[in-house]
Amino acid sequence: MTVKDELITVGKITGTHGIKGLLKVYSYSGNVESLQSAGTVFLKGKDGLLSEYSVKSVAIHGGGFILGLNDFSDINQVLYLNGSELCLKQSQLPIPEEDEYYWRDLIGLSVCTDQGIELGTLVDIFETGSSDIYVVRGSSKEYLIPAIADVIANIDLAAKKMIITPLEGLLDL
Repeated sequence: MTVKDELITVGKITGTHGIKGLLKVYSYSGNVESLQSAGTVFLKGKDGLLSEYSVKSVAIHGGGFILGLNDFSDINQVLYLNGSELCLKQSQLPIPEEDEYYWRDLIGLSVCTDQGIELGTLVDIFETGSSDIYVVRGSSKEYLIPAIADVIANIDLAAKKMIITPLEGLLDL
């Protein structure tokens, strides 16, 4: 499988919506455009099996999406898909703009301050509404780093390193 064909997990099926075979999706990206333009999606079941489906419809709903797949028109046909991971090929995703990154590219980066202090590894990211928060785990401490321009000084994916300029008191929490 080439890099452009690599599957990227973009969400999770969290349940059904209505009785016409629609699925509720918790999105990891919030990017409805990628899903709408994809044409096909891949669902990875709890058993690890991967299946490809043709997209009928995508709509924003609450904090996620409602996904309709061709060949499904009844709730009973899609119940088994609950809990499946929703994946797209990397080639189906937009190329990030300058200073934008996919979460999967950031997870695992080594994080240090602009003073050379090693903090640990970026292990998780969560959204807060105004900005993402990077969870950095060191050997004895965990740091919550806001993903804002004033703090994130440099990201070097090739070197697998992130350099931050901590706000006063940020590392004391």
